[in-house]
Amino acid sequence: MIKSISCFSLSLLPPNPAEDYIFNQPEPYRSILMHVQVIVEHTMPEAELKYKWRIPCYYLGKRPICYLNASRKNQYVDVAFWHFSYITKYTEHLVEQNRKFVKSLGYTSLENVNDTVLISMLKQVSANKECGYYKL
Repeated sequence: MIKSISCFSLSLLPPNPAEDYIFNQPEPYRSILMHVQVIVEHTMPEAELKYKWRIPCYYLGKRPICYLNASRKNQYVDVAFWHFSYITKYTEHLVEQNRKFVKSLGYTSLENVNDTVLISMLKQVSANKECGYYKL
């Protein structure tokens, strides 16, 4: 007689508030955030997704690299970079929006996500992760 094997329930996994944030967004934000999440984690496999300031943030070691924010008010997903001063390619895609410390890519639909631009920016900031936020 074969005994049944019980499987672990997904509910036994520790909760991840950053992933909950992404999963609980309405469309089209959820699809955009999930796509960006895959791109970030593929491009920077050592990056850790944390939940800071009530939004998902990617860290390399102790350094924050970028954050993801679904802005329902402005109707886009914001992928913001702290190390924007090290980004030299595709800078025309970055927006400042009266912010001093970050510049970002804004996506209103999944079709607007340019993987080439996002991957390039992730590689540029990753290469300068040990540097300060500003070039001197």
